[in-house]
Amino acid sequence: MANEEDDPVVQEIDVYLAKSLAEKLYLFQYPVRPASMTYDDIPHLSAKIKPKQQKVELEMAIDTLNPNYCRSKGEQIALNVDGACADESSTYSSKLMDKQTFCSSQSTSNTARYAAALYRQGELHLTPLHGILQLRPSFSYLDKADAKHREREAANEAGDSSQDEAEEDVKQITVRFSRPESEQARQRRVQSYEFLQKKHAEEPWVHLHYYGLRDSRSEHERQYLLCQGSSGVENTELVKSPSEYLMMLMPPSPEEEKDKPVAPSNVLSMAQLRTLPLADQIKILMKNVKVMPFANLMSLLGPSIDSVAVLRGIQKVAMLVQGNWVVKSDILYPKDSSSPHSGVPAEVLCRGRDFVMWKFTQSRWVVRKEVAAVTKLCTEDVKDFLEHMAVVRINKGWEFILPYDGEFIKKHPDVVQRQHMLWSGIQAKLEKVYNLVKETLPKKPDGQSGPAGLVSGDQRVQVARSKAQQNHALLERELQRRKEQVRASTVLPGVRIKEEPVSEEGEEEEEQEAEDEEPMDTSLGGGLHSRLANGLPGGRAAGGDSFNGHPPPGCAGTPVARELRAFVEATFQRQFVLTLSELKRLFNLHLASLPPGHTLFSGISDRMLQDTVLAAGCKQILVPGPYIVVSSEEEKTSDVYTRMLRSREQEETRLTGLSLILFLLLDVRLWTFPPQTAASPDEQKVFALWESGDMSDQHRQVLLEIFSKNYRVRRNMIQSRLTQECGEDLSKQEVDKVLKDCCVSYGGMWYLKGTVQS
Repeated sequence: MANEEDDPVVQEIDVYLAKSLAEKLYLFQYPVRPASMTYDDIPHLSAKIKPKQQKVELEMAIDTLNPNYCRSKGEQIALNVDGACADESSTYSSKLMDKQTFCSSQSTSNTARYAAALYRQGELHLTPLHGILQLRPSFSYLDKADAKHREREAANEAGDSSQDEAEEDVKQITVRFSRPESEQARQRRVQSYEFLQKKHAEEPWVHLHYYGLRDSRSEHERQYLLCQGSSGVENTELVKSPSEYLMMLMPPSPEEEKDKPVAPSNVLSMAQLRTLPLADQIKILMKNVKVMPFANLMSLLGPSIDSVAVLRGIQKVAMLVQGNWVVKSDILYPKDSSSPHSGVPAEVLCRGRDFVMWKFTQSRWVVRKEVAAVTKLCTEDVKDFLEHMAVVRINKGWEFILPYDGEFIKKHPDVVQRQHMLWSGIQAKLEKVYNLVKETLPKKPDGQSGPAGLVSGDQRVQVARSKAQQNHALLERELQRRKEQVRASTVLPGVRIKEEPVSEEGEEEEEQEAEDEEPMDTSLGGGLHSRLANGLPGGRAAGGDSFNGHPPPGCAGTPVARELRAFVEATFQRQFVLTLSELKRLFNLHLASLPPGHTLFSGISDRMLQDTVLAAGCKQILVPGPYIVVSSEEEKTSDVYTRMLRSREQEETRLTGLSLILFLLLDVRLWTFPPQTAASPDEQKVFALWESGDMSDQHRQVLLEIFSKNYRVRRNMIQSRLTQECGEDLSKQEVDKVLKDCCVSYGGMWYLKGTVQS
C-alpha cells in the first residue's frame, strides 16, 4: 500500500482501436539512412506493390544538380545499362543516372503485436499494422549492365565465326524423356529456392500513386487513423476483463504454428505419436524403422499397451522374418507411386521386395546379383530393398540386419504358423511370376530351432544324389513286382483275372467279386468311365470310399473337419476344377486371413485335404498324358505294339492296367513330354466338382468324361460331343460358360485347368 501511495495516478487516457486502415497500413523503415535525413522532400517517381508477398518498390529522383553528384559517372552508368541507343525500354531515358530504386524486405512476419498510435485531445487511437517493411537501395541496374556487356561480346563472336565458317556443323543431340515424379521429389521441388522464386515472380505488380507528406490527400487519409465515432461500438474489443486483457498481452503460445520449424520426415515425436490410435502408431513406427523385434516395439509403445492388440496390429503392416518383423512392401510403396530411380510402378517394386524378404526367410545371406537377375530390377532399386533389412559384408553378400529371435518363435507358435502359411502363399505367387524352381534344402532335425543356414553346392549335390538313388531303387522294386505278377497270371485270351480286395469291409468284397465275373477290358482308350468312377472300380466308388481313404470314423463331425469341409465346398463352388497344389495355395491364403488360434491351425495334412475334397462331392479326373512309343524291330510283331502303333497317329495314348504292364515286360521305351510344373505327382492331381446344383452340371460332366480320355481337345469336338450327349444344340454362350469353368485355351487346343502351365 505504501508503494501505491508513493506512485499516484497522474492522468487517465482513453484508448480507442481504429480499424479503417487495419488491412492497408504499412510501416516503412530505411535502415541505411539516418533518421535526420528523411525522404519526405525527395520526389517519388513511381511506386508498386505485390500484396500477397508484401513486397514494395519505390523509385526516387536523384538531385543531379547537387555539387556532390558526379555527372560523368552518372553518364557512364547510363551508357553501360542502356547502351548508345535510347528507347522506351531504357532505364535512364535522360542518358544520365537520375533515379534510384528501393526494394523492400519484411522485417517480421508476425505483426499482431504492432500498431500505429495517434494521440489527440487526450485520446489514444491505435491502428494495427498490416506489415513492417525495410527499404534498401536496389542495384539491379548493375545486373542489366552486365547482361548488355555479355550480349555485345556474344554478338561480336558470332560475327567472327560466321565469316570463317561457310555453314554450320550438324550437331548430334540426345533426347531424354522425363521420369514420372515421385511424391518425395515433388515435395523437394516445391520447397526449393528456384520454385519459390518462380512462384513469387508470377504474382503481378499493382501500381500505386504516391502522395507527399503535406499533400491534402495524405491529410485526408490520416483522418482514418482516428476511431470513427465516440459511441464505443467499434471499441468493444478493448472492453475486456483483467484476465482476458492479460491473455491478450501474454498469449499461451508465444509463436504461431506456422513459425515452428518443420521436423525432418525421418524424425518422430514420441509425444505426438502416442496421441494417435494404436494401429497408426504401429504403422508409423514400422514405416520408419523398417525392421524391428517385437520386444523393441512393445518398449516404444509403452508398458500400458496390451501385447495381444499389438500382435493383431503388427500383422496388418509387417511380415515375420527370422523372428523379427519387417514392414510390408505395400506400406513403403503405395499403389500409385513409382520408383524414384527407374520409374517402375509400385506393383513391380512390391513383388521384388517380397522376393528379397522371402529369400531371408530361407537363409541369413542374400546375394544382390542373384536378386537382380531374378527380379529384373535396376541395381538402385535392389540396393534400396536390401538396405531396408540387411547389411553388406565384404566378399559374403548381404546379411539380415537383426539376429534370429528364437524367444518370440517359442512364445507365439500360433502367430508363427499363420505367418508360415502366408509366406507359403507368397512363395507360390513368386514361383509363378518369376518361374522359380524349388530348391532342395536340407531339413532340420526334429526339435531344432534356429536360423536357416547357408547350403553349399556340395551339400545340394549330395542330397540330390541320395534322393535319385532312393527313387531308382523304388522303381526297380516296383518293376520287378509287376513282372512277377504278370508271369504268374499268364495272360491269355478268355482268362479272367480276379483282383484282390483292398478294403476289409464285407460289402466292398461282395462288390469286388461281382465285378470279377466280368472279363477285364485291356483296350487302350475305352472303358474308363464305365469301369472306373473317380479312378476306382465302381463298387468302391459307390461305397463312398475316397481315393486315398477317408479319415477314421468320427472325425467328420469334428470342428476342424467341418471348417475344412466348408472351405472346400465354398472353393469348388467358385472354381469347379482345381489341382491339389492350387487348392493348397488357396487354403494357405485362407489360413492367413484367419485370426490367431483358429481351429484350422491344428494342422491339415494333404491326405486329409484330399479326403475332404472327395467327401464334398468332387471327383478326381485322371487326365492321360501324351506318350510316344519307341521299340525294337523284334517287338513290332506283338499284338500290343500293333494296337499301340495304330493309336500313335493321334499323338496321345492312354496306358492303363494290363497294357502298361505288358509294355514294361516287353521293355518298350515310353517317352513323355517334359513336365509342365515343378509340383510333386500328388500335387498334380486334378479334382472337379461333379454336381453343383445348377443347369450346367450335365454339360460339365460330359466335358470331364472327354478329358478322362484325352489330355487336350479341340472346341468342335467338345461342342459335337455336348450336342450328342445332351440331345440338343447348345448355344455359343452355354459352351463358353462350360469351357470357362473347367478349361483353359492354349495354341488352339483346350486343356483341363491345372494340366498345363499358365
